[in-house]
Amino acid sequence: MRALVPAALILAQACSSSTPTGGNSPPPPPPPSGSVSLALHTVASGLDRPLDLTAPPNDGRLFVAEQTGAVRVIAGGVLLPTPFLDVRDSVSCCGERGLLGLAFHPAYPADGRVFVSYTSRSGASRIASFHVSSDSNVADPTETVMLEVPQFASNHNGGQIGFGPDGYLYIGLGDGGGSGDPAQTGQDRTDLLGSMLRIDVDGAAPYAVPATNPYVGHQSFPAEIWNYGLRNPWRFSFDRQTGDLYIADVGQGQREEVNVQPSGSAGGGNYGWNTMEGSICFQSSSCSRAGLILPVVDYDHGNGACSVTGGYVYRGSTIPELAGTYFYGDYCAGWVRSFRYANGQAMEHTTWASLETGGGLASFGQDAAGELYIISGSTVARIVRGS
Repeated sequence: MRALVPAALILAQACSSSTPTGGNSPPPPPPPSGSVSLALHTVASGLDRPLDLTAPPNDGRLFVAEQTGAVRVIAGGVLLPTPFLDVRDSVSCCGERGLLGLAFHPAYPADGRVFVSYTSRSGASRIASFHVSSDSNVADPTETVMLEVPQFASNHNGGQIGFGPDGYLYIGLGDGGGSGDPAQTGQDRTDLLGSMLRIDVDGAAPYAVPATNPYVGHQSFPAEIWNYGLRNPWRFSFDRQTGDLYIADVGQGQREEVNVQPSGSAGGGNYGWNTMEGSICFQSSSCSRAGLILPVVDYDHGNGACSVTGGYVYRGSTIPELAGTYFYGDYCAGWVRSFRYANGQAMEHTTWASLETGGGLASFGQDAAGELYIISGSTVARIVRGS
């Protein structure tokens, strides 16, 4: 197995010994002459392994999840010294474990709940909720554990959580770890690993299963499963205008991929792992693609690329030329690319040299206004219009 440097965190991969056969695909072109130019504006630095950034609805603050177990607040451009939430005593860190995801209830602050996804001390993937205290910058430390999924290895935990336009909480889980999906969880719908889950946090305690989930009533498949066939989804997001779901799934030794599930899908989609890795058959010269959903974008490991970092569709107001543009990157290579999704395909592919981080691109973030951020190393930077 090849492990990336510790800062790679959950993006580290277990790579096979096979030789990539896809060749070095040429990168997308730079922005056309005369188009918008972009730059990065540092918002905060000195964070401890930041991995996720989000904001409550209609709130100007930024909330940053640090892998070691604290949620930090950036208010008025200042990183507050006191964490909003501190679960460091409950979190197993680091490598590909830790505090991996953060989401606010869509009705926040009236509802008052914030949800986290982290690796427990036992190594399980845990989804838990907390309430904000009387101080809006500090959460009550009382934890409600909603769901725990045992993990048999320390990698491929996934960890992203987020609310969809339907108000349900979506949870991304990897295949459980190891090289080549040794437990075959990717295509196994009898367990929760290698899947995206969808739960209703308002229907019951600790949660209910939406009646429209694809496997409700099935004798063998857990009703929480929304999609399956995933290796290590890092990250996923919803287009806040269209409702389309973008899933960036980390590959093994050859291909990285981005999938799009159009709004209105009935769920139950099979994204192919470990029958396929990206658009190619995995460890086989041929395979059946019947019933599989192929990525809208995939790329090989040429030129230092190794691990896809999923982002967001831009829906902010400060750079209207970017409306509908999905941004993603690669952890090792540090580049940032984008495309627009229309008529079932990705188009207008662009590489943004001005946003390149030089490696260590751990995550993207989105604030309440739809502006986008890049998390790299210990720094959070906002994507802004260039000069």
